[in-house]
Amino acid sequence: MQTDAPLNRRAQEILHSVVKEYIETGEPVGSRTVSKRRSEELSAASIRNVMADLADEGYLSQPHTSAGRIPTEKAFQHYVRYISAGRMPYAETERLRAELHGLATFDERMERSSHILMEMTRNVGIAASMPTHQALEQVELLPLADRRVLMILVTRDGTVRNRVVSMQEAISPDELGSLRNYVNRNFGGWLLDDARRELLRRMAEERAAYDATLRKLAILYQMGLLESEAVPEIHMEGASNLVGIDLHLTAEKMRELLRALEEKKRLVELLDRFLEMPPGELAVKVGLEDVSPVMKELVLIGLTLHTPSGFGARVAVLGPMRMQYERVMAAVLLIGRAFETM
Repeated sequence: MQTDAPLNRRAQEILHSVVKEYIETGEPVGSRTVSKRRSEELSAASIRNVMADLADEGYLSQPHTSAGRIPTEKAFQHYVRYISAGRMPYAETERLRAELHGLATFDERMERSSHILMEMTRNVGIAASMPTHQALEQVELLPLADRRVLMILVTRDGTVRNRVVSMQEAISPDELGSLRNYVNRNFGGWLLDDARRELLRRMAEERAAYDATLRKLAILYQMGLLESEAVPEIHMEGASNLVGIDLHLTAEKMRELLRALEEKKRLVELLDRFLEMPPGELAVKVGLEDVSPVMKELVLIGLTLHTPSGFGARVAVLGPMRMQYERVMAAVLLIGRAFETM
């Protein structure tokens, strides 16, 4: 009978010993193996009784009658609550920080981060830029022939977006200059979402109907003046590392998993759903069947980070429950700390 009652110290230690042994070997763990690894004297029979109780509570399963036990998803969920990130060698930390700092653009650093995470963990490395946090640097409005206007939007992270729109009525260069100055003076440094909301509020006020600047600005707003059209930029490396892992999937289910990882929308949902911790705080999610049944035996370890420029991003590692958690957690934190200084 499965329960959610807290484990006593002995049961917890034995459970964690089973999890660590299973991570190392991938084989069912017997009571004698646990007994040999414990410093505290406890007979194999006593350990076997505790393991039987853990099985009744849903922490362990037994593939065969004569075999040892293997940890369940519930066991891994318990285990990750009691561990912390390992320590990376100082030389490796400095080398990776210098490598990221040596890249010219934010997107290059994101792409390289996914590769670094894959190399360090032998799992799937994911890095995603989150353009919803883009802040306005400035807009430029330039007149073109045939009542057309070139709208240029520049954000604080260096993104530049150009759009040409056709107007029903001509707008003079002086008028465009006034509109540009109004936006830059009132909304420079604002997040684009906040700027759009405030501009909508101002245009909705009754006095806006008598303000020529806001009337013409409303037309440009409707044509996308403060819309960046940016979407999350996803970089993923190492999906093939999942192929050689026993995830208890048929060949067709494995193909379904790989197809799911190729869908940008699915990856964004995965990151949005499970990495909602405050910036810089590590999140560990064991079992991802809420996103897709084929991800039931996968784990996501990642964090949300905000750079000094105000641009948001998420970095994560996706892998099997049987992974080196301390090293994966350390790798993710290493990347996050490197971005904090950029």
